[in-house]
Amino acid sequence: MNSRLPFFAFLLIQFCFFSTVSAQPITSAQIDQLADRTLKAFQVPGIAVAVVKDGKVIHARGYGVRSLKSNQKVDGNTLFGIASNSKAFTAAALGILIDEGKMTWDDKVIDYIPEFRLYNAYVTEEFTVRDLLTHRSGLGLGAGDLMFFPDSSDFTLKDVIHNLRYLKQVSGFRTKYDYDNLLYMVAGEVVKRVSGQSWEEFVENRIMQPLQMEASRGSFSRLPKSQSNLIDAHAVIDGKLQVIKRGTLDMGNSAGGIYSSINDLSKWVIMQLNSGKYGDGLSKTLFSKTVQDEMWTPQTIIPVRNPGPYNTHFSSYGLGWGLSDVKGYKQATHTGGLPGMVTQVTLLPELKLGIIVLTNQQAGAAFSAITNQIKDSYFGMTGTDRVKEYSDRMRANVAEADQVTAEVWKTVAAEQQKTDAKPPIYFYTGTYRDNWLGDVSIRAENNKLLFTAKRSPRLTGELFFYKGNTFVVKWNDRSLEADAFVMFGLDYEGKPVSMKMKAVSPLTDFSYDFHDLDFTKVAEK
Repeated sequence: MNSRLPFFAFLLIQFCFFSTVSAQPITSAQIDQLADRTLKAFQVPGIAVAVVKDGKVIHARGYGVRSLKSNQKVDGNTLFGIASNSKAFTAAALGILIDEGKMTWDDKVIDYIPEFRLYNAYVTEEFTVRDLLTHRSGLGLGAGDLMFFPDSSDFTLKDVIHNLRYLKQVSGFRTKYDYDNLLYMVAGEVVKRVSGQSWEEFVENRIMQPLQMEASRGSFSRLPKSQSNLIDAHAVIDGKLQVIKRGTLDMGNSAGGIYSSINDLSKWVIMQLNSGKYGDGLSKTLFSKTVQDEMWTPQTIIPVRNPGPYNTHFSSYGLGWGLSDVKGYKQATHTGGLPGMVTQVTLLPELKLGIIVLTNQQAGAAFSAITNQIKDSYFGMTGTDRVKEYSDRMRANVAEADQVTAEVWKTVAAEQQKTDAKPPIYFYTGTYRDNWLGDVSIRAENNKLLFTAKRSPRLTGELFFYKGNTFVVKWNDRSLEADAFVMFGLDYEGKPVSMKMKAVSPLTDFSYDFHDLDFTKVAEK
C-alpha cells in the first residue's frame, strides 16, 4: 500500500543516537526510541513491534494509539489486519494437508476445482497447487484485483474463479514473477475442497488453536463482537491524518484476511523458526520439516538489480514467503497491506531471529525502517539511521508523484477555461462493459459527466476533460488515492465505442489494476 505522508523533522540528538549505536543487538529501550521516532516521522497513530530470539519473545510492545477516535493505547494483544502475511498461513494449511497424504504440491488445480480456467488452455491443464502460491502464472501484477479492491464490490469467489479466464497472460507461464492475490483465493478454495472445512475454519482450528493464538481469527468478520482491542485504519487524506473505512475482503481471506496481534504472531514465528515444531519441549508438530523446506525453497526468481544495504545477490519467492540472502544469511519475509494498515514479518532462521511490525497507517516505509534498524544491530552494522533514510526516500517519491498529478490537474483546469468547441458531455454517455469487472455507467447529470462501476460502487466519481478523448476520473472517496485516466476509443464515424483506463499517480497501489480493463460500449436496446 503506497503512502503520501508529510515529513517530520528529526532531532539531532536522535540522529546521533543511531549513528553511534554499538554492534550489540538492539535493546528494548532502543526499540522504544526507534518506534517513537517512527510514529512521528511517518505520521502513524499506532505500531506494535515484537522480536523473537532463540525461541523466546525478547520484546513485544505497542506504541501510540489504536485509533484517533478512541485514543486507546496499542498493546501486545491489539489486533491488526495482517493482510498478505496471511499467505504464509495458506501455504501452511496446504502443507498440513500434504503431510496427511491428502494432496501434493504438484497436483493439478482442475483436479480439485474442475471449473478453474485461465486464458490459455495449456496453462489451465498444467496449473498446479504450487503454481497458485508462486506468482508465476503469467498474469500481470495484481491482475483482477479490482474484483475485490476496494471492498464493497458484489463479486463472489465463484465470480473470481470464473473471471480468471478473461485475464490475459502478459508473460510466459512460469517465466516471470508478478505478484497476485486472486490465485491465493483459489488456493483457499483448494483447502476447503480437500479438507471439507472453509479456509477460515481450517486455519483457526488447525493452526491458530494448536499454537494458542487465542485472539486471532481468519477474518475481521469472525472476530467476537465483544472484541474491542483492535485498530482502526488510518491514512493522510488532503494533508490530514484521519480514520478511513476499514478494508475487508471476506472472499479473499486466504490472500489477506487474518487479524492477529504481535503476541499471537510471536507463537507463529517461534514455530516457523523451529521447523514446524511447537509446545513444551517442542514435542508437537504442526507441519513437517520437509514441508517447511519446500516453503522456504526458491520457486520463482525475482531479479536483483543491485545488492542494496545487505549485499543481496539472490531473491525469490517460495511458498507464501519471499526469500533472499542478507549479509550472508537466509531471510524469509513477507509484507501485507490493506487500506490504512500495513505489516511485515521477517525471519532469519540461522540467527533464530524473528521481527514482527504491525501498523495502523498505510506507510510501508514505517515498518521497513523499524525492521531494518533491528536487523542492522544483529548484523553488526553501525552508523545507520533507517528512519531518516526511508523518510527521505518517501519524501522524494511523494514529491515526484505530486508533480505528476499536479501537472495533470493543471491541464484539466486550463482546459476548463478554454472556449474552443468540444463534444457535449452526453456524447460519451452510455454503458461500457469489461469481461471481468462488468458494466460501468457513464452518465450526464447537472452538467457533469459521472463514472459509476456497477459492481464496485466505491469506484464512483466525476470525469474531467483532459486531452483529446481522454478524461480524468476523480473518485468521490478520496481515501482511494487512485484517480485515473479514462480514454475513450472512437469508431470510423467518430463515435465512442470503447474505453481504457490507467492510474494517474505512479504511487497508486498496484491492486487498482485499471490498465487490465478493456471496455466495449454496450449497444442501446
